[in-house]
Amino acid sequence: MSNPVDLPRNEEGIVAAIGILKQRFGEKLQTGQAVREQHAHTTTWIRNQAPDAVVFAQTTQEVSEIVKVCATHKVPVIAFGAGTSLEGHVNAPAGGVCIDMSDMNAVLAVHSEDLDCVVQPGITRSQLNTYLRDQGLFFPIDPGADASLGGMTSTRASGTNAVRYGTMKDNVLSLEVVLPSGEVIRTASRAKKSSAGYDLTRLMIGSEGTLGIITEITLKLQGIPEAMSSARCSFKTVDAACQAVMATIQYGIPVARIELLDELSVGAANTYSKLDLPETPLLLLEFHGSDAGVAEQAEMFGDIADEFGGTGFEWTTRAEDRNKLWQARHDMYWASLGLRPGAKGISTDVCVPISRLAECVNAAQSKAAELKLLAPIVGHVGDGNFHALPLIDMDDAEEVARASEFVSWLNELAISMEGTCTGEHGIGQGKKAYLRRELGGTVDVMASIKTTIDPDNIMNPGKILE
Repeated sequence: MSNPVDLPRNEEGIVAAIGILKQRFGEKLQTGQAVREQHAHTTTWIRNQAPDAVVFAQTTQEVSEIVKVCATHKVPVIAFGAGTSLEGHVNAPAGGVCIDMSDMNAVLAVHSEDLDCVVQPGITRSQLNTYLRDQGLFFPIDPGADASLGGMTSTRASGTNAVRYGTMKDNVLSLEVVLPSGEVIRTASRAKKSSAGYDLTRLMIGSEGTLGIITEITLKLQGIPEAMSSARCSFKTVDAACQAVMATIQYGIPVARIELLDELSVGAANTYSKLDLPETPLLLLEFHGSDAGVAEQAEMFGDIADEFGGTGFEWTTRAEDRNKLWQARHDMYWASLGLRPGAKGISTDVCVPISRLAECVNAAQSKAAELKLLAPIVGHVGDGNFHALPLIDMDDAEEVARASEFVSWLNELAISMEGTCTGEHGIGQGKKAYLRRELGGTVDVMASIKTTIDPDNIMNPGKILE
C-alpha cells in the first residue's frame, strides 16, 4: 500500500493565511473535516492527507488573491477539479489551502470557424461536449472518468480516442496560469502554431499543479464526424490481438479507438453490462469519417483480424449498438469490482512501445497469477497503454503487500522495455519512486525548473519530485 510521507507544516503561516482568507471569502472558505477529506485523495489506496481549508474560487482574480496570501505566508496551495485522479495528486502532505475550481466551469468563447474554444478549468469534458453538440463540434479527449478540463490538462490526460486525436498536450493551444507569486500569465496565443520562445504551454501541461494553477484553457476542437462505426473481434490469445493492433496501425487505418479487454475483463463486462461475448481476449474499435470511409475501415480491419485468427468479427453504425458497446468499456472499473465483491480496485497503468505490448501484457498476467492476484487488464492498445486492476482485500496485510509488489514490478518492467511507468495517470505521489529510474538526470532539470518558478515550494508540494 502506498503510504505517502507527511511533510513539515508551517503551522504559523497556515493559521495566518486561513484567517486572512476567511475574512475575504467568508462562507466560500470551509474548514470542516468532511469537506477537507473530500478534497484529498479518495480514489485508490493512497492515504488521505487533507488540506487545512478549502476555498471555492469563482474567478481568476480570486485564485490570484488566494495564491498571493499563501505566497506571503509560505503556505501550500493545491488545485482541485473533479477529484478523479489516481496517484495522490490532490493530497496535502504539508497541509495548506485547497482551491476548488468546480465553480469556474464556464465556456468563455467558441470560435467555430477556427475550431477552438476557451473554457474555465472546472468544466468537465461531458459538460463541454453537451455545450458544443448543437454547433457540430466536439472535444475528443476521453479519459473515461468525467474529469475536469483543468485536471486533464494538469495530468496530460488521454484515454480511448488518443490513438487518433492525441493527448491533452496535442489539443491545448494556450493557458492562463496563476504563478506561485500570484501573477497571472498567458502562455501563448490562439494560433495553431508558433515559434515564439519557450513552449510554456506544454511545460504547464502535465506539471500536476506544481508550477502554477490553470485558470483558462484554449482547446482545439473537432467536427463531429459524418459517420461512426464500431467493431468487435475476439482472439485466442493476447498476443494475436496485439499483432492485429500493430498491423492495423502499420497499414495506416485511421482508427479512432482500439481497446483491449483480457479474458477476466470480458467476463466482468458480460455480467455487468449483460453482454454475451466469448470470454477470450477482445478488441473494441471505432472508426470516424464518411459513410463509405467508416465501412471501408471496418472491413479492412476485419481482413487483418482474420489473418491473426480473429473470430466473431462484427461492425455496426447503429448509434444504440455503438453506445452499448462503449458504455460497457467505460463501465469496466465497476464491472471488474463484481469479480470479487467487497474488494478494493487498485488501478495502475503503464505504456510501452507497441511492439512490446503483447509481451508486457502477457508478463503482467503471469505475474498476477504467480502472486495469486485477481487483476483484470484493459488497454488503449493503439498507443501501447494498458491498465491493470488488482482486486484487493484491504484488511489482508499480506495480500496488500503482494499487490504493492505487483504494481512496483509492473512499473519497472515497462521502464525496462523502454516504456513509461505511467501512460496517462501521472506521477503524483504514487509513482514518484519510478521517475528517476525512467528519466535519470532529467529529473534534476525538472527540479531546477520547479525551484526557479516556485522557490518556496508552495505549489502542490510532495508531487512528482522528492
